[in-house]
Amino acid sequence: MSEVFVLNGPNLGRLGSREPDVYGAADFEALTALCRDTARRLGLHAEVRQTDDEAELISWLHEAADGRIPVVLNPAAFTHYSYAVRDAIAQRTAPLIEVHLSNPAAREEFRHNSVVAGVATGTIAGFGFLSYVLALQAIAELLAESEG
Repeated sequence: MSEVFVLNGPNLGRLGSREPDVYGAADFEALTALCRDTARRLGLHAEVRQTDDEAELISWLHEAADGRIPVVLNPAAFTHYSYAVRDAIAQRTAPLIEVHLSNPAAREEFRHNSVVAGVATGTIAGFGFLSYVLALQAIAELLAESEG
């Protein structure tokens, strides 16, 4: 069973209480369960993590690159300004899908720019928790293509 990291940046641990009109009412535990269940159905093992610390997120991205582990990444606010996260993603050795619960392009102007999109395999945004399901499906397909 292939491992995949599902990495989440700042404030995502506050799902359910943080701006429910934007991010929904379900909490981070529900997102974690959904990711693990979806991965299992796809023949993957999901390691779901969340941090508010940029350095910790970068360390996890290095761990993924060193282990050739695919990543589903919601960089949250780091999306828009963290060149350090971008540079860590650029070192990836397996697919990395950028995800967002909301659609950044439909929100405040400062959210329109992603400094990480250019080094990600692809981006899925605007579908709530379904964004993660779609990203895990994409990872499974990409892994199957590379094996076959």
